[in-house]
Amino acid sequence: GTLLNVSVSDHDRSDSLLLSWDEPEGGAKGYFLALSSLGSGTLLQNVSAGPNTTSFWFHGLTPGTRYEVEVTATLACMDTTSQTITAQTSPSPVRNLTLSSGGSASLRAAWAHGPGRRDGYCLGLWHSHSQTLVRNVSLLPGASTFLFDGLLAGSEYALRVSTLAGSSQASTSIHQWTAPSIPTQLRLSPGSSTSLVASWAGAAGAAWLHLELRNLLTQRVSTTLSARRGLSSYTFQHLHPGTHYWLGLSATAGPYTAVGPNATAWTYPLSPDNVTLSSAEEQNSLEARWSVPGGQRDFYLVTLREGEDSAPTRNISVGGDNDHVTFHGLSPGQQYSVQVVVVAGPYRASAHSTAAWTEPRAPSGVSLSSQGSPHSLLASWEEATGEGYLLVLRLAEHPVNNSSLPRGVTSFTYEGLHPGTLYTFEVSTVAGPYTSSPRCISNWTYPLPPEQLTLSNGGRSTSLQASWRAVSSGSTGYTGTLWETKSQEQVRNVTVGSDWTNVTLENLVPGRQYTLEMAAVAGPYRSPVRSATDWTYPLAPAGVTLTNTRRPMGLSAFWDKAAGDVDQFHLQLYSKSHAAQRNTSVGPNTHNFTFLGLSPGTQYFLKVTVLAGPYRSSSHFATEWTYPLSLANVSVQPGRKPQELHVSWVESGGGRDHLVQLSVAESLSIIRNVSVPRGVTQLDLEGLVPGSRYRVEIISQAGPHRISSQTAIGYTAPLPPRSLSASPISMAWALAVHWEAAPGQRDGYLLSVLEEGSSAQPRSLEVGKYSTNVTVPQLEAGTCYLVRIWAVAGPYRSLPENITGCTVPAAPTNLSLTNPGSSSELYTSWNKPPGKRDHYHVTLYSLSTQSRIQVQTLSPDALNITWTHLEAGRKFAVQVTAVKGSLEASSINVTQWTYPLAPVNLTLSSPSASALVVSWAVLGGGAEGFVVDARDTASGTPVGHTLLAGDARSHILRSLSPGTRYSVAVRATAGPFHASTPNLTHCTRECDALLA
Repeated sequence: GTLLNVSVSDHDRSDSLLLSWDEPEGGAKGYFLALSSLGSGTLLQNVSAGPNTTSFWFHGLTPGTRYEVEVTATLACMDTTSQTITAQTSPSPVRNLTLSSGGSASLRAAWAHGPGRRDGYCLGLWHSHSQTLVRNVSLLPGASTFLFDGLLAGSEYALRVSTLAGSSQASTSIHQWTAPSIPTQLRLSPGSSTSLVASWAGAAGAAWLHLELRNLLTQRVSTTLSARRGLSSYTFQHLHPGTHYWLGLSATAGPYTAVGPNATAWTYPLSPDNVTLSSAEEQNSLEARWSVPGGQRDFYLVTLREGEDSAPTRNISVGGDNDHVTFHGLSPGQQYSVQVVVVAGPYRASAHSTAAWTEPRAPSGVSLSSQGSPHSLLASWEEATGEGYLLVLRLAEHPVNNSSLPRGVTSFTYEGLHPGTLYTFEVSTVAGPYTSSPRCISNWTYPLPPEQLTLSNGGRSTSLQASWRAVSSGSTGYTGTLWETKSQEQVRNVTVGSDWTNVTLENLVPGRQYTLEMAAVAGPYRSPVRSATDWTYPLAPAGVTLTNTRRPMGLSAFWDKAAGDVDQFHLQLYSKSHAAQRNTSVGPNTHNFTFLGLSPGTQYFLKVTVLAGPYRSSSHFATEWTYPLSLANVSVQPGRKPQELHVSWVESGGGRDHLVQLSVAESLSIIRNVSVPRGVTQLDLEGLVPGSRYRVEIISQAGPHRISSQTAIGYTAPLPPRSLSASPISMAWALAVHWEAAPGQRDGYLLSVLEEGSSAQPRSLEVGKYSTNVTVPQLEAGTCYLVRIWAVAGPYRSLPENITGCTVPAAPTNLSLTNPGSSSELYTSWNKPPGKRDHYHVTLYSLSTQSRIQVQTLSPDALNITWTHLEAGRKFAVQVTAVKGSLEASSINVTQWTYPLAPVNLTLSSPSASALVVSWAVLGGGAEGFVVDARDTASGTPVGHTLLAGDARSHILRSLSPGTRYSVAVRATAGPFHASTPNLTHCTRECDALLA
């Protein structure tokens, strides 16, 4: 039928459908339109339309409902054409949509259902400021409310509710705000005297913040402020200092307003200016004044501080309009300052004055004492209140010293005064600009004692001289007493005038200690006592001797005591050859002493000294020798050269020098005497015979004494052998070692043999001293050895001579050369020989050409090799050689053939009735020879067996029967191997034979 192209649309009308179609080709007489419910098939509307109609509206339909529409066109000749289409009306939107705030974080949506049908609802919630979709919810068709929670407080949202029906939808939108959240943690604090800083938290839940700042003193609003979301602090400027303010905060979002917290705070007050503290009209009173600062305040707190540490002593509160205050009844001579504090709420601002003083009083308890000092007077007084003190010292009404001291000092010492002089002291108290009346007192200085008092013997044994330096003014004379120091017995009194400076005291005992005490006298005072002490000079001892006691290392000293006193005797024993010395002190009643444990063979000197106090008197020197000891640990060792002996010993007994005697050990005859000084402990003897045995004896001498050491035996080092060689002995696996004897003597030779690279112990051989060769047997084949040889003399060896020698390797055995069935390969194998080798040389020879064609070098562990790419039908020989260095050992030669290749291109021809010509060609190297076999084809009887040389390429079979068919084959031979062509038949001529 004709296609009508029916289409349907609703043009955004939920109760109507517009049906459209195309007029069929040739036109139509009319149209019938049927509208029925989809699914039930119930006919709802049935209408007809005229011939020129191409559209029709169906009205009164149910929104959101699916319908089936059939359009039937009446054509010419009573034909009809129909087309059915389904359609759905658009759903109707919801009615009475509301969106209300359910709190600061939720919104509730509610609506009434529109007429008609629907599949469900789709709810989309947008954040208005960011245009962000925050929720997208699908609901069942019966739902009429929904709660959106978890939203941002104080924010505007847009809701769109879409009614769904098939692919169509109808939407309704609405806007609403969430309730704002109240900001928290509101703080108001001063930023300065004219500013307050407000801060808060949780401001993100409000679209606008409204701040109101009010002066609580005047109850006037100072500042109002509206700020958008996000502001968390604000500073209020240009406020009054020291003023109490109130701040209120509220939050708004759309139609909602939430009253927030409030806070109060004070601005910082201003500190007062020009604070002063000065003396008032009344005694011991001070007045504080200041300039009133701007702004407001509650009151002034005035604090009076006392002393340098500014300790508070008075506190007075006065009204905020006052500018002065007076303090009465203060301490005299005291320092004060004042602090004026402006108080406004919890805050303060302060200022300080400079210091001021009250008038002081003079000190009490004044004293002046000499304390036994000739050059100083100590002035002291009781502490008085004030800043310090003014001190004046007068001599005969003339001031000699003016001093100022700080408060806290209650004494002062005057130094550098004249001894024995009367002085007057005055002291006054000072406090700021004020000074009190003085207090006065007088006293005397002490006289000086005698200066530089000394007592000395001047080298005399029976008298002492006292001397001193005269003192300055004030002294009238000197008095003194001489005592025996040890017994404290008074010897005599001494009194002299002021112009005396020395006195001599006679008739004293030698070596005795005396003490002189002296003092100066001036007026009522006696100077401190000065004392001096000294000894009279002692007398030296006589008859000092030093003798050898015959004891080991001992000397005895003897002496006589002289007249007078002696504290002790000091004995000094020393030797010029030793840095250390022996010092011994003995009592005054001892007259001999024995020194033991001295160094043997040493000359000693003795001096005896008498000690009396710090003075000494020494005797002449006495001298003697101790007996020497024989030398110990005499050692004779080879020297640095074979012609030298190194002799060393340990000096155990001193002595002046040593005599070294050298003799040949066997003859005992002395061949050399060498004298060495004491202190030398070694000697090199040169020009001796290498490898010889010698005897050494050393004689020690000390003064008149001599003693011999034990005899020591030693050897000179032997010279090593020369021209060492080590050569292999063929087939014996041994080395023949040869050398030449060096000059000098020896006891024999020591030979060691060690396989190279081995960690085992070397093999050693001892050889007689007259031998110059030795054979080292039982070595391993093909192995290199390190051969070392020493000449031996006693326990000593010469330097070694070294050489390396190698044994002949063993030849390979059981060599074989086999053909594996190939025309181009041969296989060689052998047994591993004993011993070692560096490698194998395997040589392959061609016996056909009499030449060496291949040489292979194989590892020492190889046991076979395969030869490839050889010529077919050739004879080869192989030999395997074991190689060790330059030494070789070869196996026997073995031979073998490669398989020949079968002849090719075999042809037969009959030149006559009794002959056949056989011809062929060869591949590769050919063959050792060829065999031509011929048979009568019919009877199988052999008619020819011919052996030909390797260069043959044809053969004529003769004496054959005419017209007879023969079968012919040609074999190539190479040693035991052969290869044959296939049989080929042919007839002799007269039979007209044709090739098969």
